[in-house]
Amino acid sequence: MASKKNNKATMTKGVKESRVEIEKPSEFPLMKLNFKLMGIAALTIIVGFLLMLGPGATEEAFNPDIFSTRRVVVGPTIAFLGFLFMGFAIIYRPKGDKSL
Repeated sequence: MASKKNNKATMTKGVKESRVEIEKPSEFPLMKLNFKLMGIAALTIIVGFLLMLGPGATEEAFNPDIFSTRRVVVGPTIAFLGFLFMGFAIIYRPKGDKSL
């Protein structure tokens, strides 16, 4: 009876070891280049939001700067392009990578 337990334990151990597969770096879904591109996209988004910053209008005084081209057109456009570039950075696969 003790030999059956040992035999069963070694079989389960063997099954668990055979299921473990080590993933090669070429099989990772995102490469180092993807993370660099995502960092650039994140910085672009942050720059876009920073361009939209500024003082607002109050009840006492109207601030016409809230309608400036920088805050209404340039900032949102740069942030939007950053979001588009983030999508590209995630799905980009280098040309030499034929793992799919």
